[in-house]
Amino acid sequence: MPVVTNDPLTEAIGLADLMPWSVAPLRLGRGWPVAPDAASLKARWNAFVRAGQDEREGLLEPSRARTLHTAAAQLPGQRTGTEPLAHAEGPCPDPVPLLHGPFDEQWLIPDQRLLDAARPELWRVMDERQLFLVEQGHVPGAGGPALLASAVLPEGRSPAGRPGRIRPLYRRPGGVEPNVAPGLLTHLSGAYDREVTAADLFAWILVAGARDGSPDIRVPLPDDADVWVRGVELGRRVLWLERRGADGDRPKLPGGRRPYVRAPLPSRPTEVLYDREEEALVVGDGRISPVPAAAWDFQVSGVGVLEQWFARRTAPAEPGTLAALRPSTWPQPWTSQLLELITVLTLLAELGPQQDELREAALADPLTTKDLERARVLPVPDPARHPATVLDHQEEGPGGQFAIL
Repeated sequence: MPVVTNDPLTEAIGLADLMPWSVAPLRLGRGWPVAPDAASLKARWNAFVRAGQDEREGLLEPSRARTLHTAAAQLPGQRTGTEPLAHAEGPCPDPVPLLHGPFDEQWLIPDQRLLDAARPELWRVMDERQLFLVEQGHVPGAGGPALLASAVLPEGRSPAGRPGRIRPLYRRPGGVEPNVAPGLLTHLSGAYDREVTAADLFAWILVAGARDGSPDIRVPLPDDADVWVRGVELGRRVLWLERRGADGDRPKLPGGRRPYVRAPLPSRPTEVLYDREEEALVVGDGRISPVPAAAWDFQVSGVGVLEQWFARRTAPAEPGTLAALRPSTWPQPWTSQLLELITVLTLLAELGPQQDELREAALADPLTTKDLERARVLPVPDPARHPATVLDHQEEGPGGQFAIL
């Protein structure tokens, strides 16, 4: 028997019809090629290439997709070996930033021989102009945003629930060919009597996109141009915060509300607690305050962001594995990153009611799927749902052969 719902969001336009091309999350296959600091990755790679063949196999943590004898092509834009890892030698490939989870930017060894499914189509369009919209895992009844944005390569795996998709803003490098339903930007420009760019649409989707109780994300488009303008402005603010400031100016809370280290964090912290009465993070004998409850309570897919961020830096690693090669004491830069994360989560939580208000205003007087069908924007042509052919340089395939795309 079908489920009956009165949620008006079910009538909103599906995200997949607005940004048609999407890519599945990366599947790493092993944890050690990712770390919060690049130095640890270089130490792990050096330990791997120094090891003998028998030891290498255990250190690799082989999977069905990747073994010591699996050859793989270079990832687009990267210069790595393509021979099987059994014969790998030389220095570690330069680590690249990776959004390892919600608000958790780490580092990745960009070697496809180490990654079960690296999604080369994402690397092919990745540059300084690219943005990614990342669908978060669907957990029925869980709180937190359904969408997050990233300017660096996102892994796309969610802390809980079924992972969603990764949607690049552009289908080609250099900000060329927006990943937008053909004709949509022209239609919206006419509806709102102003130029609507792909970046405008991205900003609107970021603040208005939500789930109607199902895994699908829907985006109400307002018929009112004033609602659209306010939403785009808010979306730009949210995007700026999620990118931790993209213009050199870092997010800050007003004086008196800024978090500070009140007592030094221990050299080897093991857990983090929250003192709700004192608005403080308690890390062993260390203490950070003020930390608003909104920052501590901020969740994605039902998982606390601050708790997970901390756990990924302190959870014990199995002795003898490459993952165990990491800082022996808590690095000072991590404290600075933690203070900034508290700030970002606090400011984003403050914007939540504005997002809800804009979504409700759009749902009260929306552009509908039928409107887009009459404008011949929908249905989306099938080629728009597939990656563009992108090859601006030769990509070396397995064993030194050049890839043919």
